[in-house]
Amino acid sequence: MKDLKIIVISDTHMPRMAKAIPPRLTEELKTAELIIHAGDFNTVDVVKELEQYAPVKGVYGNADELAIRGMYPEKTIIEAGSFRIGVTHGHGKGKTTEKRAMDLFQTEEIDLLIYGHSHIPSFKTIDGLQLLNPGSPTDKRRQKQFSFVILTVEEALNVEFVYYDSKI
Repeated sequence: MKDLKIIVISDTHMPRMAKAIPPRLTEELKTAELIIHAGDFNTVDVVKELEQYAPVKGVYGNADELAIRGMYPEKTIIEAGSFRIGVTHGHGKGKTTEKRAMDLFQTEEIDLLIYGHSHIPSFKTIDGLQLLNPGSPTDKRRQKQFSFVILTVEEALNVEFVYYDSKI
């Protein structure tokens, strides 16, 4: 199997938090074969802009307009090579974002769970399940830097965080 380059993003919150896709992200999108967005695009224009680079799969988030809720589900499973990747935004009431995301997929067989909502980049394993939050490429909140992930599908899933200081 040929390697598959997937760009994983969440919480773009455009155009409120950025008028354009940050140059550091654009650079990687040019060679992506798939984009996974874990919700909070905000507008359909963001989806259309991302689709100029590669197919966009993902889920809606709590801050997405109704049109996006019609385009994407609350949770999905994406097949990538021999791997099954669960995706959800992670919003809701009670528990942590991470725990809400895990609860949604508790009966599913997945190799990786991607979620967003908290804007906090994270990659860890809990009870044998890999959990990935790419952070945000445009709204770092209290994080030191903006972030997204390059996920390379080979014999294994390889996660590489990309951090940068300016979204302009």
